[in-house]
Amino acid sequence: MRSTSLSLVIATVVAACASSAKLDVSTTAPSPDRRVGLRAGWMNAAEAAWNLRQVAAAPKPAAFINPNDPGDFGFLNSDLAFTGHYVFQGNFHGLQVWDIAQPSHPVLVTTYVCPEQQNDVSVYRNLLFASGEDFNGRLDCGIGGVPDSVSKDRLRGIRIFDISDIMHPKPVTSVQTCRGSHTHTVVTDPNDTANIYVYVSGSSPVRSPTELAGCSGLTPDQDPNSELFRIEVIQVPLAHPDQAHVVSKPAILADLAHRESHAEAPEDIAEAARAAAEARAKGGFTATMFGLERVLQPRFVGVLLDSIVKARGGTGAPTAADSATLRAAVQGIMDRRVNPPAPGNAPRPGPVQCHDITVYPALGLAGGACAGYGLLLDIHDPVHPRRIAAVADSNFAFWHSATFNNDGTKVLFTDEWGGGLQPKCRATDRPEWGADAIFSVTGSAMTFRSYYKIPAPQTSFENCVAHNGSLVPVPGRDIMVQGWYQGGISVFDWTDPAHPQEIAYFDRGPMDSTKLVGAGSWSAYWYNGYIVSSEIGRGLDVFELLPSGWLSQNEIDAAKLVHFDYLNVQDQPKLTWPASFVVARAYLDQLARSNGLTPDRVAAARGALARAERLSGQPRRDALTQLAAQLSSDSKGAPRLVVDGKPVDLQAGDDAKVRSLAGMVTDLANAGR
Repeated sequence: MRSTSLSLVIATVVAACASSAKLDVSTTAPSPDRRVGLRAGWMNAAEAAWNLRQVAAAPKPAAFINPNDPGDFGFLNSDLAFTGHYVFQGNFHGLQVWDIAQPSHPVLVTTYVCPEQQNDVSVYRNLLFASGEDFNGRLDCGIGGVPDSVSKDRLRGIRIFDISDIMHPKPVTSVQTCRGSHTHTVVTDPNDTANIYVYVSGSSPVRSPTELAGCSGLTPDQDPNSELFRIEVIQVPLAHPDQAHVVSKPAILADLAHRESHAEAPEDIAEAARAAAEARAKGGFTATMFGLERVLQPRFVGVLLDSIVKARGGTGAPTAADSATLRAAVQGIMDRRVNPPAPGNAPRPGPVQCHDITVYPALGLAGGACAGYGLLLDIHDPVHPRRIAAVADSNFAFWHSATFNNDGTKVLFTDEWGGGLQPKCRATDRPEWGADAIFSVTGSAMTFRSYYKIPAPQTSFENCVAHNGSLVPVPGRDIMVQGWYQGGISVFDWTDPAHPQEIAYFDRGPMDSTKLVGAGSWSAYWYNGYIVSSEIGRGLDVFELLPSGWLSQNEIDAAKLVHFDYLNVQDQPKLTWPASFVVARAYLDQLARSNGLTPDRVAAARGALARAERLSGQPRRDALTQLAAQLSSDSKGAPRLVVDGKPVDLQAGDDAKVRSLAGMVTDLANAGR
């Protein structure tokens, strides 16, 4: 009987190899790296891929492109959200809705013009949420901007749309917040079905109380209602979303001390000095922030000048005297913004705002990426999230986003060194800067394990740094896909948190071969069997994983069994897999790859699964129950491997994998009852 099983397995493997002659089963990445030296171009850049296949590249709609400047900051694509077979793609000029029912042929369903930074999007049932913090963003989504420093026409906060008719998003309301919304997170509460919540992370200066009552930029010792060190929590009654309002402002950053980060790279220090000198020579405004003299953006300067004009009771354009007043005061203004004064003799305070928060409601946890710190939050009471741990790292310049593994025993933080529009993946850049940092989570403690950064150096004309990604739902493994701007897309395994390993990638050449033009993957997320990427300067990309030595077809097929009705990656769902033979085979493939079971035991289990699958009713249940019992026995330390004539037990990780396999086989047996 055993001989027959092995013959069947061998025949199956031979047949599979014959039908997949081109399958790359190597675990060694191509050398030299295909990503190095790619030809530049806007829509015709050279491309490189390993273990990923691009199935679609849909270009931006014409209304969301400046044909004279493909890197125009006003037309950048931003984040993604999903519902059904639709993708909502944010853009600094508005919103785009794509139909990906046929992933190889995305169809643009509609666009909604609404200039704003960043127009990050989330969905829940028939509601769409979009972030806004631009000084020029209008409540009515008009394109005329807001010239006044204080205006009732300005929107800084969260826009809420009704998407019952997905072709025609309908504004429901806007919730104004004191710092605007750079990003936001929709929070579902398992114990509250009447409401959802939105955590708002605002990175702009605090608004004038003249524009929005109650806003205070004073330090907490001067005003206990200060907006500093807080996030804002919006409650959205599902029956009446028009009544959405700020319900709390938890001070999750209170009492954290400043932590130093590393200096900039020498070439960046030199470039910043050159740019600042050039700006000053032309009458521009600069200020020293985080150790470098930086050029202030004209739009921001315009708002400050308008405030000075109004403060002296004037109207119209600012005068030379107004510019001189700002020039004398601007350093103090920026100091208060990025380095608020410490009360008394207290230590210099830490970050005053978060950049992004990922919640995991099934575990009651959240990961806060908050500029100078990574936080672990208790969100069992979503209205009052509570900080339970904080970590800092001098190798991190800007804690940007967070991702948990599926069982919540690890959390990965990204470092957006350079703000996303600078080249931070050059051969001269240190691999622990602008990277991911992986921590193990035990109770209320986070312990650093390792860094991960894409291994292929990028050019000085490619903005590149760690950015947004999501889990790929392969059972039994922690696999993530992640966008790296013009560093492309990287898929990596961090099951062993101390040794993350890249297993697939896609990359394009730079937008321009003579200068840096912002582009690349803002977000790369797995959604119902495919990887969807928001390409900042080009459009929408869709990919699928290919089987390889790192990832079997069974593992890919098992991942495709996980189906989302909707997905906001920052509202992280608990991944579960149905009782399925393919999931059991995925576990077996992993045990074969790690030598967690001897080849003969793997072959025997595969054969038993194949025989059981051909059966039905009670005979199938009996066969599966017998196999589950054998696997359970295997997981209890029975010797399997013989090394130098001595039996060797399973490692702890393999032992857990065998238990998972036995549990899946048991579920299969019970599924037929």
